[in-house]
Amino acid sequence: MIEPNPKADLLLYLQSARDTLLWKLDGLSEYDIRRPLTPTGTNLLGLVKHVAVVEFGYFGETFGRPVFDAADAADVPAWYGDGAEANADMWATADESRDEIVGLYHRAWEHSDSTVAALPLTAVGHVAWWPEERREVTLHRILIHVIADTTRHAGHADIVRELVDGAVGMREGNDNMPPGDRVWWESYRSQLEDVARVAGNG
Repeated sequence: MIEPNPKADLLLYLQSARDTLLWKLDGLSEYDIRRPLTPTGTNLLGLVKHVAVVEFGYFGETFGRPVFDAADAADVPAWYGDGAEANADMWATADESRDEIVGLYHRAWEHSDSTVAALPLTAVGHVAWWPEERREVTLHRILIHVIADTTRHAGHADIVRELVDGAVGMREGNDNMPPGDRVWWESYRSQLEDVARVAGNG
């Protein structure tokens, strides 16, 4: 009989979402990983930077384990914290390299995983940026919240990557897509367009 291990299960799903998100950068130019491809500016490298910030906050400040020293202004990046410009964590400047942002995300993983290892799932933390009546949380709840958030952004990245070069897939080694060449997909998309037009004119 397999013994349940909720913490290991949660970390497995979180790591899977992390890996999927980073995979979406593979093989793209500096321009393509930064291109804003939605009206609100969604871009691949910005998504990675954002989820790093998410982990720093939820597994750091929430449980009294901050990554940056708030008392030392030089230690706190301009894009982090209350004084940051709106959406500063959703894009990388021209001076911030891909390696720097990916390294930042890896640093977030290490810090988050150390928090999970150090605390029981029942450990209580406080999310200062949530409404007061919801601020008290457990590590278990925060793990679920961050898994949901990371998976959501991995889905955004999947669509953005498809808009860049047509590449799709759930994760490396398992695209989870039905077989079909370019002609099949064009025919499939055309069929959906026809159905949408008929429904729209009904």
